Amino acid sequence: MTTTVSRVAVTDAAAALLRQLTAQHGKLMFHQSGGCCDGSAPMCYPVGMFLTGPSDVKLGDLDVGLDDPIEVFISEAQFAYWKYTHLTIDVVPGRGAGFSVEGPTGMRFLIRSRMLDEAELDHFGLR
Repeated sequence: MTTTVSRVAVTDAAAALLRQLTAQHGKLMFHQSGGCCDGSAPMCYPVGMFLTGPSDVKLGDLDVGLDDPIEVFISEAQFAYWKYTHLTIDVVPGRGAGFSVEGPTGMRFLIRSRMLDEAELDHFGLR
C-alpha cells in the first residue's frame, strides 16, 4: 500500500465546484495569495491567465475527478512562512475574491490549515 503525502488537499464541496468551473472555463490552477487585494484567499484561474515564475513554489496537485489535476502554487516568500503547514482548499457561501473564477457563483474558496504531522515533517525533511 502506497501512502501519498501532500502539502495541499481539497474538500468534496470545493472539488464539486472546481469540476463545474472547469466545465465553464477549461483547465484551472490555484495560486495561494499572500495578502494584498483579496487577503490570503486561494485564487483560482484558468491556466494561462496567471503566470507563475521562478519565485513560485508548487505545493501539489488536487485530484478533483477530472482528467488533469489542478496545480496549486504559492509565492516563495509566503511558502517560507507556511512550510510547516498543510493547506486544504474549501468553499463556503459568500462573495468570492475579485480575480478568482468562483466570484460570480455566490461561493468563495478559502484555506483551512493545520500543522504538518510527524510523518509529514519527516517526509518533507523538516525535522
